[in-house]
Amino acid sequence: MGLTGILIIILILIVLSAIKVLKEYERAVVFRLGRFNKVKGPGLFILWPGIDKMAKVSLRVIAMDVPPQDVITKDNISIKVNAVAYFRVFEPAKSILEVQDFLYATSQLSQTTLRSVLGEYELDDILGQREKINLRLQKILDQQTDPWGIKVSAVDIKHVDIPQDMQRAIARQAEAERERRAKVIHAEGELQAASKLNEAAKIISETPTGIQLRFLQTLGEIATEKNSTTIFPVPIDLFTPFLKKLSEKG
Repeated sequence: MGLTGILIIILILIVLSAIKVLKEYERAVVFRLGRFNKVKGPGLFILWPGIDKMAKVSLRVIAMDVPPQDVITKDNISIKVNAVAYFRVFEPAKSILEVQDFLYATSQLSQTTLRSVLGEYELDDILGQREKINLRLQKILDQQTDPWGIKVSAVDIKHVDIPQDMQRAIARQAEAERERRAKVIHAEGELQAASKLNEAAKIISETPTGIQLRFLQTLGEIATEKNSTTIFPVPIDLFTPFLKKLSEKG
């Protein structure tokens, strides 16, 4: 093999090594002689050896765990909170040029933001307003990572670790609240029943035969209980019509 053949083989190897292929969700930030050139991909492109260098960036959504953070709430309760942040790169050039390691930077920013934001809330608010807090965390992180070409789509608080003594206090508080609601509901029921009984009494008092009809109805209900002996008072008014007829005959 002559010199020409060797040169051809070397040229083919150089061309083959210069050919790069990126997937649909990947981009290459290309530097030519140390200066930013352009963003390439997806698909096939040429990266000249010795002249061009690239940094590969994925555009897929990244789910990053935020490690448990020690937080002191507004009402001076020490808790541990962890979360998960969802973000993606929307400008590959900024994610490489503006920050050294956007994954590490986003992780550290998420931790400090989680501590500072939750420290502004009381424990009851943290437990009962998670959606509101999640939305606030997402907005703060998205604003701070926007110069890096990163879009934070969501932040979710996963778990709130509460001290044992505080858990017992919360359980007692919840039990007291349930008892209070039960008493209120019972009192409202008694009030409604008393109102209805008052209305019924007024209706019966306005009807001369109402009391007698109610008395007879009560006798019928007692008879259905299959009692062998029943003792009940009989109002004298019930016999008044019969006494009048006897006096007229006499």
